[in-house]
Amino acid sequence: MLDLSIVMSMAFLVEKSIVTVFIFIVVLAVVAYATLGERKIAGYLQDRHGPNRAGIGKHKLWGILQPIADGTKFFMKEDIIPDKANKILFVLAPTFTFCAAGFIMAAIPFGDRITIFGREVLLQIADINLGILYILAIGSLGVYGIAMGGWASNNKYSLMGGLRTVSQMISYEIVMGLALVALMIDHGTPALRQIVIQQSGPIWHWSVFSHPLGFLLFYISVFAECSRMPFDLPEAENELVAGYHTEYSSMKFGLFQFGEYTHMTLASCFIATLYFGGWTIPWVAVPENPGLIWGIISFGVLWIKALFFLFVFMWVRWTLPRFRYDQLLYLGWKKLIPLAIFNIFLTAGLILLFQKFGIAG
Repeated sequence: MLDLSIVMSMAFLVEKSIVTVFIFIVVLAVVAYATLGERKIAGYLQDRHGPNRAGIGKHKLWGILQPIADGTKFFMKEDIIPDKANKILFVLAPTFTFCAAGFIMAAIPFGDRITIFGREVLLQIADINLGILYILAIGSLGVYGIAMGGWASNNKYSLMGGLRTVSQMISYEIVMGLALVALMIDHGTPALRQIVIQQSGPIWHWSVFSHPLGFLLFYISVFAECSRMPFDLPEAENELVAGYHTEYSSMKFGLFQFGEYTHMTLASCFIATLYFGGWTIPWVAVPENPGLIWGIISFGVLWIKALFFLFVFMWVRWTLPRFRYDQLLYLGWKKLIPLAIFNIFLTAGLILLFQKFGIAG
């Protein structure tokens, strides 16, 4: 007979495998259709249709099969590697960028727990006690792939795009980290699930209401971290042709694009988790023994919030002009970092003041 501990370990592995595969498929599906969503939004803002040929039926269902057509095209395109490129790093760079973005999903709580056959299952791949620090650490690795690709291409535009990426990420990661320090001081934990639970109840429990300045700083930093307009200086087409991926083609170029949209999608989930209550619903109590229905509802609530921020990413891209590079660094170092430091002292001071006078925070 099998030892009980072995049976429990096997059950845990099966449970985590199922949750991981499910979350991975959902994230990849959202990322794939985010590309179609962005092109549709761009078409609407520019008074045109956008992709509407690859679909089903008479009206093509608004180009519903376009992501599949795009993926097929990437695989069928000729894969070109420049003669003087560093071939090993040139091949590794896009894979590194995509994987660094994808690993972020491990720590994000995509929903509440559900109870199945008396066993509690979390809709989260790993409930890490240092979830915020894990995401910051893994998210910062993406810059290595971009810098690696820019340098390995042996192209001056690619190299310049890679260097821009490094300086941009360093500048705005400081702002992002400082904004999250204030949030962790308030919540008293870097564990994402605990932060979500603390935001349950009335809508004013959401962190965006207690940390409006911190949210603004964090949100601006996320745009810079994802290299999205108005901070897309690493690939600025009118200056650098396409920046760090100028020399890339076929699926290598596709992996860079997929990594960018994966980063953007998971960043939207991260924002919803930290500042907008995650999977909780305002004024709705979390059941003590949540079933499958509650699990589906909580999963859907988190994605509704995340899709809103994903839409804002796309909306801003087709609305605001690009910063000059000196303006980008000036904003980060001279404006946002001092504001982020001020936000930490303000948060700590208010907490001490509330504790002294016995005011509930």
